[in-house]
Amino acid sequence: MSDTVWSYRDTTWSQDSDLVGYDVEASDGSIGKIDEASNEASGQWLVVDTGFWIFGKKRLVPAGAVTGIDHEDKTVMVNLSKDQIKSAPDYDKDEWNDDSRGHHTDYYTPYSGR
Repeated sequence: MSDTVWSYRDTTWSQDSDLVGYDVEASDGSIGKIDEASNEASGQWLVVDTGFWIFGKKRLVPAGAVTGIDHEDKTVMVNLSKDQIKSAPDYDKDEWNDDSRGHHTDYYTPYSGR
């Protein structure tokens, strides 16, 4: 099941697309803009700059939580509420490792169903 956390539900969503700068919409509103994106086969994810909403924090959202991408409007939709994203583990690029990835996998697995 954890493999679904780190891959898009539709493989065409991220092909030939740079998602950096896209807006991210939770089920109950905007959460910020994509600051980084990974398309590696073993780990597709987005880093969302939440701006003033969660001041000074970024959230890593695995691709499995993405429910759609609108390239025309430059928007990524996720199946999470703002509170679920706010409660997610903190993301620190300098401390991203297998252990922190495990925490993210545990947290996001329930939201990454097919």
